[in-house]
Amino acid sequence: MAIQRTFIMLKPGVLQRRIVGEIVSRFERKGLKIIAMKIMIIPPVLAATHYAEHKGKSFYDELISYIISAPVAAMVLEGEDVIQLVRRMCGHTAVCESLPGTIRGDYCLHTNRNIVHSSDSPESASREIKLFFQPNEIVSWDDGNSAFF
Repeated sequence: MAIQRTFIMLKPGVLQRRIVGEIVSRFERKGLKIIAMKIMIIPPVLAATHYAEHKGKSFYDELISYIISAPVAAMVLEGEDVIQLVRRMCGHTAVCESLPGTIRGDYCLHTNRNIVHSSDSPESASREIKLFFQPNEIVSWDDGNSAFF
């Protein structure tokens, strides 16, 4: 198993509903390390760059409007096979297919108001982390208890 990093964004609905702590605690209880975290308002240019692969799709304009409408919590998590693990924890993007026990299954009502973004591959994770964080904002640290997780 490989130690990886992944990018997570808790979208405006999470902050507006004041459930950031509930979502973050799921990642922490799993044993994942938070190595970067910040609250930010995403500028339109950054939102367009981040979601460039969706440009031209029917939901693109609404997605951009939503993501720049209020603050988000951006994070970098680290752990073994963290990309796939976090994707499973988040659940299916289509809310009707997200199972109870997943973040989307427990907290999301509408797919177009999806509450969490997570990187889908090592390449995406690397690109997204660089978009949202400067190298000096990422803090690698050793946990003396990590052997027990």
